[in-house]
Amino acid sequence: MVAQKGKDLLLKLDSTGSGVYVTVAGLRSRTLAFNARAVDATNADSTGAWRELLAGAGIRSASVSGRGVFRDEAADETIRSLFFAATQRNWQIVIPNFGTVTGLFQISALEYAGEHDGEMTYDLSLESAGALSFA
Repeated sequence: MVAQKGKDLLLKLDSTGSGVYVTVAGLRSRTLAFNARAVDATNADSTGAWRELLAGAGIRSASVSGRGVFRDEAADETIRSLFFAATQRNWQIVIPNFGTVTGLFQISALEYAGEHDGEMTYDLSLESAGALSFA
């Protein structure tokens, strides 16, 4: 993959559950992390006492984080209501020239911050809540 503009990594939300995705308002930075928790199968017969991992086992997950500014009250209300209701929604993470990850996520953290001489910002964290697809 050649160098890409960071602003092209998009986080989109199906806010109504209708299958229509909209870009989350005002994100300035975004991160997507995939995780695969390994299952240790080491036992007394393991060669040289080296750790052995059980292939194909474990838990896979993804986490997404973003930081930015809300452009309007509607975007703020949507994110806030999803967080406080612990509602799971489908999200898309568009990775330029690579593909789109789609799946069910839940907002796991929502933080607001502001400087006295600047705009109010927010940090958003999502955790996968089911199988993800990649297209």
